[in-house]
Amino acid sequence: MRHVVVIGATGQLGTDLQPALQGLRVTGLAHGELDVCEPVQAAGRLRDLKPDVVINTSAFHKVDVCEDEPEASFAVNATGAYTLARLARELDFTLVHFSSDYVFDGRGQVPYREDDLAVPLSVYGVSKLAGEDLVRAFCPRHFVIRTTGLYGVAGASGKGGNFVETMIRLGKAGAVRVVDDQVMTPTATADLAGAVAALLAREGQPGVDYGLYHITSAGQCSWYFFAKTIFEQCGMDVALSPITTAQSGSKATRPAFSVLDHGKWMRAGFAELRPWREALADYLRAKGHAH
Repeated sequence: MRHVVVIGATGQLGTDLQPALQGLRVTGLAHGELDVCEPVQAAGRLRDLKPDVVINTSAFHKVDVCEDEPEASFAVNATGAYTLARLARELDFTLVHFSSDYVFDGRGQVPYREDDLAVPLSVYGVSKLAGEDLVRAFCPRHFVIRTTGLYGVAGASGKGGNFVETMIRLGKAGAVRVVDDQVMTPTATADLAGAVAALLAREGQPGVDYGLYHITSAGQCSWYFFAKTIFEQCGMDVALSPITTAQSGSKATRPAFSVLDHGKWMRAGFAELRPWREALADYLRAKGHAH
């Protein structure tokens, strides 16, 4: 039975990954149990555990904070990824690492493919691109997965929840304003976890190459339309207004269009993930927000 170690096991993606990896021996490690910014500690834990696969969900993803704290952003997103890539080579395990739509400048009008030029606009985006490049350069067996707009039942530990929960909280308090000029794909971590499990189940089989994959839910929308759909599915009557990115006052520059193309994923024989609205409805039911 293959042994899979999930780093960042208490985060929203790490929480959903563990039950998805059925038929495998899974060890979940929280931040305190393995810190990717502590290479000696990380090496010691992984040498003891002898994993066949390591899934790295750790990330410094407070996008605006990254602008003021580039050292912290690069320590986790780039140097931490490099540490795991080197250990993957030394200890002979497969590394699954997650990256972001924020590696793109958002000036495109059609979904981005894996081989499209990455031009990040923020410190966060640059740090994520550096991390994925280091994994691809130093780790022989790797799956780097770019995804977008994650939300999960456990919430994002570094953000104190996720976009869905934030919208519901703000909607109960009063009027809400959300940017309408950034288009992406909301992606449920439960569905992404299922995709990772499917990928690992076919690792080494013909047509399933190591490398970079774009995996998100199906469809696309603006953050404003995402919020509108959340309120509709919850049956909430909220005074919701669209605003521009400029009006939002965010510090980091975000891509205006960052929908990802799934062609490579589907050519490898995997099914498209379900539409984002369908996944959202299941999430809201699981959290008790809708029936």
